[in-house]
This record gives sequence, structure tokens and C-alpha cells, in this order.
Amino acid sequence: MKISVSTYSYQKLIDSKQISQLDCIKIARNMGFDAIEIMDIYPHDGSSHTEYAEKIAEECRKLNFPIVNYTIGADFINGSNGDFEAEIERLKKQIDIASVLETRGVRHDATLGFDWDTAKHRGFQDALPVLIEGCRRVTDYAAKKGIKTMVENHGFFCQDSERVEKLVNGVADKNFGLLTDMGNFLCADEAPEIAFGRVAPYAFYVHAKDFYVKSGMHIDPGEGFFKSRGGNYLRGAIIGHGDVPVLQCLAILKSAGYDGCVGIEFEGLEEPLKAIEIGYKNLRRFIDIVDNGY
Repeated sequence: MKISVSTYSYQKLIDSKQISQLDCIKIARNMGFDAIEIMDIYPHDGSSHTEYAEKIAEECRKLNFPIVNYTIGADFINGSNGDFEAEIERLKKQIDIASVLETRGVRHDATLGFDWDTAKHRGFQDALPVLIEGCRRVTDYAAKKGIKTMVENHGFFCQDSERVEKLVNGVADKNFGLLTDMGNFLCADEAPEIAFGRVAPYAFYVHAKDFYVKSGMHIDPGEGFFKSRGGNYLRGAIIGHGDVPVLQCLAILKSAGYDGCVGIEFEGLEEPLKAIEIGYKNLRRFIDIVDNGY
């Protein structure tokens, strides 16, 4: 398995204008990563999204540094002001951006769930037919451009391994799979190793993410922590420093035959460049252990 990094890992530096999204490419390449994941498009120079995507693609070509995935938001229930057809058309335009980036993978969300104050239905089973149709329409369009699409266990509502498995099997298209995130299952209070045992065969791409976890029985730990769906406390951590069984998840992936990139997605409080560097070294060491018969 190779190691990539999401530009989201550098987002604090991008938001504070210390670096641009374009700068992330050279920084990641110099750190030793094998590939990069682009999370949305953040032009720093007044370019259009398409123009900036062209600049990103050119920089990656120059450095021989592949873009392994393009990650964007989506919501087939609430997105585009609740207009299902408009949301699909919006996502098709994002697929066009991915084509400019010359990536072969796109991750989009499915939904954040229903508005409980206004919706007649509230459950995942109620949403599933709409999500299946939306994902199928987008992946059909992407396939014509040689791009595979996927959803991530992300956003609380469509996060459990059972739910994302139902979605993938409902779409039932070889061009559609999962971006499986090791840490995100904890947001739905699901043990990552159990979840990975279920969904690893559907993985098109993988996020390595670590969290510190504290029981919801304790008082709020303070800044940096957020609550899981079940009320436990989570905070982003450097890969290998937290409570996510990263090594075990990697072993499960290997057993499932996964040989693609594992991408670091860091969202902790630590200074990003040092945190990503430490995380890279730990993840490389973990992969070596798995490759040598863990």
C-alpha cells in the first residue's frame, strides 16, 4: 500500500493564508508521500475553479505526483436547496473538475440526513432510495470520463458500516464504492476494526485518521473535542497517537486484497506540518509491519 495525504490536512494553514492549496503539492511531495488527495478547490489567486484545477494538475505533472482522489461535498436530500436534479447537475460539474485534475477517483457525500422539524420521514431506510438514485446517476456520468465515484462513512447520518454497505449494494455498480475512513466510524460509535471487517471489500480508497476518545460519562474535556452521535468525546490526533486501531485496520485491508493508497487526513490541534510528518512516519512503519506478516 502507498501513502497519500489530503489537502484537508493542511486546511488550517490554507485558511490562514500561510500556504495555498497549490503549495500543498510540493510540501507533500517533499515529505515523501506517494500521491495527494485534493479536497475541494480553493483558488488563492482569483482563478476560476476550473483554471485553478488546471494549475494543480500541471504542478502535479511537473513533480510526477499523482492526484489519487478529489473529495467534495454533496447532499441528495438537502443540497441545491432541496432540488434533487439540480444537485445531480452540480455534481456532474464537479466530475468535470475531477477530469481536469486527471484523477480517477471522486468522493462525494450522500446526505447529512433529514430536517427533523419539517421532514415526514426521518430514517436511513427512508432516505436510501433517493441516495441510491443520486449516486447511480453521478457514477454513470463519471464512468464515461473514466472516473470512479465513492461515498465516505461521514456526516453522522450515512456513517455506520451497515448503512454505507447498504448504499453500495443498492447502487450495485462496479464504478461505485467506498472511501473508508478508519476514524470516522467512531463518530457513529462503531468500533473501527469491526466496521472495517465489514466494508474493506468495498474500498476504492482509504483514509487513515486517528482520534482521542473519551467516554460520554465524563465531563466535556474542552477545546478541540466534539461529540459522537452517542455522546462520546472525540478529538483529532496524529496517526499513531490516538485510540484508533490503525495497525489492525491496515491488516484487515491487506486481508481483503486492498493495494491502493491510504491517505492521511489530519484534523487535530497540533501544528499541521509536524503532525503530518509524524503521522506519515508512523503510518509507513505500520504498513511495513503489516507487509511483513503482522
